[in-house]
Amino acid sequence: MRKADKLFQLTNLIRVKQPITASQIATELEVSVRTVYRYIDDLSVSGIPIYGTAGVGYRLHEDYELPPLNLTDKEVDVLMLGIKMVSTWTGDVLSDSAQSLANKIEAVLPKHVRDEYSSKVYAPDLLIRRNERDIWEMCYKAIKGEHCLSISYQTPDGNKTERKIRPLGLFYWGGKWTVGSWCFLRKDFRDFRLDRIETIKICKNTCIENQGINLQSYLAAIEKPSCN
Repeated sequence: MRKADKLFQLTNLIRVKQPITASQIATELEVSVRTVYRYIDDLSVSGIPIYGTAGVGYRLHEDYELPPLNLTDKEVDVLMLGIKMVSTWTGDVLSDSAQSLANKIEAVLPKHVRDEYSSKVYAPDLLIRRNERDIWEMCYKAIKGEHCLSISYQTPDGNKTERKIRPLGLFYWGGKWTVGSWCFLRKDFRDFRLDRIETIKICKNTCIENQGINLQSYLAAIEKPSCN
């Protein structure tokens, strides 16, 4: 990575995590503390208003704003590919937002950069059915609104089961989506494949608050997803 990119990364890191110590910066940027001090000096000389307090860390002046991003062609490829994947492999709400974001980015890109990425980066809509998009959308809305779901689900052995679940997160495994959930029938965390959900309904009331039922607890409990 070029030094200029490192300095930009450092400035943004301080802006997001301030106050932050030189040791923490060194860990984040994978450089030595001595290098951090040198970078801080370089930024100060260039006019970036960075202030350090002993025992606390570095801060940026509260009125300082970073200049607009200057993206490299590879960074544009990464960003636009991510947007296209969201557009084709999620639900309608995020797809619409992704397209809106793409339009905003394209509006400020130089024409030669826009032409370069558009002819090479694709995310075809081949892996997700229309019904699965609708189910993804319902799961997403339930997670955002902290609602439970009532689902009819086909198990791997072909049986059908009715479950009430509290969805906690959506996970893509390179060919299938799962919804990590708390299953009220099993009284445990479970994963459900979206392509096996036959019917889905959002429960009207929000789920009862339980500090032990959250995404962090799910991630700690599920080392490898095992779909029902």
